[in-house]
Amino acid sequence: MELASTTFDPKPPFYRQLRLTDWLYALLVLSAAVFTFYRYGSYLDGYEAGILAGSAIGLIGLGWFWKAWRWYFPLSGLVALAAIGLYQGDLGRAQTAFGLKYLLSSQSSIMWMCTLFFLATLLYWMALLQRSELLGRIAAGLTWSASVAGLAGMFTRWYESYLIGPDIGHIPVSNLYEVFVLFCLITALMYLYYEARFAARQMGAFVLLVVSAAVGFILWYTFDRQAHEIQPLIPALQSWWMKIHVPANFIGYGAFAIAAMLGVAELMVMRGWLASRLPPAEVLDEVMYKAIAVGFLFFTIATILGAMWAADAWGGYWSWDPKETWALIVWLNYAAWLHIRLVKGWRGAPLAWWAVGGLFVTSFAFLGVNMFLSGLHSYGTL
Repeated sequence: MELASTTFDPKPPFYRQLRLTDWLYALLVLSAAVFTFYRYGSYLDGYEAGILAGSAIGLIGLGWFWKAWRWYFPLSGLVALAAIGLYQGDLGRAQTAFGLKYLLSSQSSIMWMCTLFFLATLLYWMALLQRSELLGRIAAGLTWSASVAGLAGMFTRWYESYLIGPDIGHIPVSNLYEVFVLFCLITALMYLYYEARFAARQMGAFVLLVVSAAVGFILWYTFDRQAHEIQPLIPALQSWWMKIHVPANFIGYGAFAIAAMLGVAELMVMRGWLASRLPPAEVLDEVMYKAIAVGFLFFTIATILGAMWAADAWGGYWSWDPKETWALIVWLNYAAWLHIRLVKGWRGAPLAWWAVGGLFVTSFAFLGVNMFLSGLHSYGTL
């Protein structure tokens, strides 16, 4: 008896899977990094030069992994460059130049981001309830547009801070206003990746709710507290650690927020609510797991970076400050969640409820500690 021979085609090496567009994108990022170092290298210390090199490598890797990033990131940069060109080195033009006042200044871009996220949320829900593929595509397009406006606004705000004064300039992740914009961007972008990866656009109706809630805070904080005005960094934040600790932290926050909202959707499906319109519970459960896994990885990195920053700033890696204590609680919460799923094999409603509860724990660690407790991190108060 003859056995049929089976031929397995080995997967080609990763570099052989890259196309011309991948290499062109890498060349663009490297060129921008080299130009930045050539132009501003004298202002960078060794650590900041390392951050620049690491950022370039990370951006290339992200563009190779997620193809949509290859157009999103350059487009956001081009919009920011257009704003920078309109300034002509004069911050006062933000109130006189039409393109800046109504479109491209950092505050205008971020307000457009807020408007587009609200519209996207509305259209995602209309698409879900009406089962409209067209409305879903429009909602996704609005989410991408909001993300472009938001990232361009952050880039422009970074430039504006240097127009105020070289000693004032800093990366815009230093106060609640700026990090809420960062949260909106990271949450929306992570969602857009999962939307395309799992072909489940209906998830947007739930995930964009938490983004819209953050947008509501941004609007209140802007108009009630005038928090959009750029302020000098307090001494505790005048460190290159901020450039890597804060973004890593908010990747974790954004991922945990996505998981919580998908937990709500999964619980609704399991109860038969909107079950015919939402993705199956198994799909929602899988995306929730992947979001928590990614968030846990980056939150772990952020916690380690925060400990190193604390040692540099205050002389000790850990001081049981309220912010540090609650960060540990958040970390233990999601470590236990992953353990229960991966080791014990739990699925379904218990983990969905746990993910929803985790959002409240994370929210208190992020905002509640700042509002109700005092400590070394009290500079983040409302």
